[in-house]
Amino acid sequence: MKSQTEIESWLKENHIAEVECLVPDMTGNARGKFIPAKKFLKEDSRLPEGILAQTVTGEYSDDYWELLDTIDGDMLLEPDISTARLVPWANETTGQIIHDCFAKDGSPHPFSTRAVLKRVLALYENAGLTPVIAPEMEFYLVERNPNPNVSLKPPIGRSGRPETARQSYSIDAANEFEPFIEDMYAYGEAMGLDIDTLIHESGAAQLEVNFIHGDALNLADQVFTFKRMIREVALKHDIYATFMAKPMASEPGSAKHIHQSVVSNADGSNIFATSEGEYSQEFYHYLGGLQKYTPYIMSFFAPNVNSYRRFTREVSAPINLHWGWDNRTTGLRVPDATAKNYRIENRFPGADVNPYLSIAATLACGYLGMKNKIEPSAAFDGNAYDEELGLPRTLEEALRGLQEDQDVIELFGKKFIQLYTSIKLIEFEEFNRVISSWEREHLLLNV
Repeated sequence: MKSQTEIESWLKENHIAEVECLVPDMTGNARGKFIPAKKFLKEDSRLPEGILAQTVTGEYSDDYWELLDTIDGDMLLEPDISTARLVPWANETTGQIIHDCFAKDGSPHPFSTRAVLKRVLALYENAGLTPVIAPEMEFYLVERNPNPNVSLKPPIGRSGRPETARQSYSIDAANEFEPFIEDMYAYGEAMGLDIDTLIHESGAAQLEVNFIHGDALNLADQVFTFKRMIREVALKHDIYATFMAKPMASEPGSAKHIHQSVVSNADGSNIFATSEGEYSQEFYHYLGGLQKYTPYIMSFFAPNVNSYRRFTREVSAPINLHWGWDNRTTGLRVPDATAKNYRIENRFPGADVNPYLSIAATLACGYLGMKNKIEPSAAFDGNAYDEELGLPRTLEEALRGLQEDQDVIELFGKKFIQLYTSIKLIEFEEFNRVISSWEREHLLLNV
């Protein structure tokens, strides 16, 4: 955390008129308030802690009053100047700063997802280690769709025609949206995002953006900012950008793959490699932890009712817990790399995740694997889609797993697990009350 003087200098140097005081909510979206720059340094920033206990529809957890001490009070906010960025789409010169949330006794707020990630990172720090990650974000561009009862369609590109065929890695298909892409890179540069490569994915108007590998908390902040930025760039071009895990029935889902390795704080070496350049015991234990604990924390990788539509055969999403050498049909892929760059790609998270929780979850699995010396299965050789389904199929099933392992409960906090579970169960029950067109078509007169 930097000093108030540094924040003041940043405001003056950039001639900022207004500051967006941001807090990531349980879904990973921005909550907060606008504060005139002149008042920003003078105010003792607060927000109602209830904003951390809301569902994606704006409802409150059934456990809200019990867990928040019945008064719906304020939490204290502390700006992190390392997250200070300009807001390139604002009409006047505006800055944004992500804030940490604290309880009134000064402790990190137990329901802040950014605090959860910091807690996991502290475990690595205490062990003399630092995780290194690189997220890959997939998303769709779609026509504006103000009516939720109408199916989504890909937007018209510069050729005047929508995509109708698979265009994976196509340069020309990506260039259909060149004006959008140019603004994306321009906004990303203005916001200091470490955006690396862009490709066209296999879905119609589906793009993937890779981030340069680095610090886990910093990249969680960047993904949080990136998702908001991409939606703004799309609106500028009169289209929508969506990070839904499975926005269209006939198209592949969108993922947030997380590449991860761990370095020693003593000498900066990658602990996944031995001095002889072989894969280390720490690597295999980390991998074993991902295999063992992923079923328990799957609701952090697939946090919405829609998320589970993505886990189907032959559409670039995993369906079981296998791992393999450079095998994209497995949920855990070990890419070809030199010893210095040995890493694991976690392919379970969808694009709809809270970036803080999904990164915390994958790092927690690896940490517990190393701590408990968990051995992985043998590497899977072949097409993992030919194997049995081995993942939860619904949000409700995944949430049951979240409460079944004591290591996971202790690491994330019993109250946090209780709140998260209750929030997501409300969403599941709300979704369950919706009768689909499939049910009306096939069951109305036939059962």
